[in-house]
Amino acid sequence: MTTAVIIDDHAAIVAGVGQWCAQADPPIELLDTGGNLAGAWTGPGAAADVVILDVEAPGSRGATALRRLVEVGRRVVVYAQHTDRGAAERCLSLGVHAYVPKCEGADRLVPAIRAAAAGRTYLSPAMSGAALADSAVRPKLTPRELEVLRAWFASPSKQLVAAKLYLSVKTVDTYIQRVRAKYANAGRHAPTKSDLVTRVLDDGFISIAELTA
Repeated sequence: MTTAVIIDDHAAIVAGVGQWCAQADPPIELLDTGGNLAGAWTGPGAAADVVILDVEAPGSRGATALRRLVEVGRRVVVYAQHTDRGAAERCLSLGVHAYVPKCEGADRLVPAIRAAAAGRTYLSPAMSGAALADSAVRPKLTPRELEVLRAWFASPSKQLVAAKLYLSVKTVDTYIQRVRAKYANAGRHAPTKSDLVTRVLDDGFISIAELTA
């Protein structure tokens, strides 16, 4: 069974998400931390497959918490009030697996949890176009995403990339999957490594000289 830990100080939100998870097929086991971030690091929450985080909850420490969770390889779903492009982009740039606004229901949050548990990136339809596409053709890639791509293109495995950049393999995969999601939302799918190389070369993110150095 997929397990998730939720950090949110609104009891109604926690209860609702808990019901959605229990009714999912197959069900998701949800752990309530009472809005306390420590619950993601100690007790049952430390081993949860997914961390559902309201970055605005008191004690969540926002971006600092996201960075720490991502850097150690935790798979994070941000479930927050904001529906604007900037909020989603800031969270995605930190390496979260999914961003779902609280105006969305079970039909969006449950797939986001499952995607994150499987190491895939997910954005609800309401956010995907706004948050990921810098234009209809060329997505916006963060400096960290490009750093991971350069290392991956020059390495035979993600394990070597992780060692070089002092990241976990899960975190490396998160960055790569998120770049793929950005290209998919721009209408330019890149399912393979060679496809992704072609995309970033075409867009000028990385030069041929960098690939052959």
